[in-house]
Amino acid sequence: MTSRDQEIQRRTDLSVTRITKAVFPSTTNHHNTLFGGTALAWMDEVSFIAATRFCRLPLVTVSTDRIDFNHPIAAGSIVELVGRVVKVGNTSLKVEVEVYVESMSCDGRELAIQGLFSFVAIDEAKRPVPVLPGFTQAS
Repeated sequence: MTSRDQEIQRRTDLSVTRITKAVFPSTTNHHNTLFGGTALAWMDEVSFIAATRFCRLPLVTVSTDRIDFNHPIAAGSIVELVGRVVKVGNTSLKVEVEVYVESMSCDGRELAIQGLFSFVAIDEAKRPVPVLPGFTQAS
């Protein structure tokens, strides 16, 4: 394992981010389930925090690769969003986000939504910069 790989593993472990939210009526749609746009905003937020914790550099979201809505999330539910860095490029990161849903009145939870978010680290002029300064990427 290279020193870069070791640093990636260390930073990945430290950057896992969890956010817990309650699904209130103000965040639901006409089906009384969590509005998809709200879920995406929450997912972008948790993925941004995980990516920022990983590299501690300014970042921008450049894409969402795939979002799977597996189960509706009813009003009155609790959700936990978990973001973790799953791929590190030279100037970019991919963060996987999993959204788990649980009832407020009974135990258990299930994976409701999952997706991938891509970020690029930037400098003051908004140009891409390495996410791991001092560690060159193997060819």
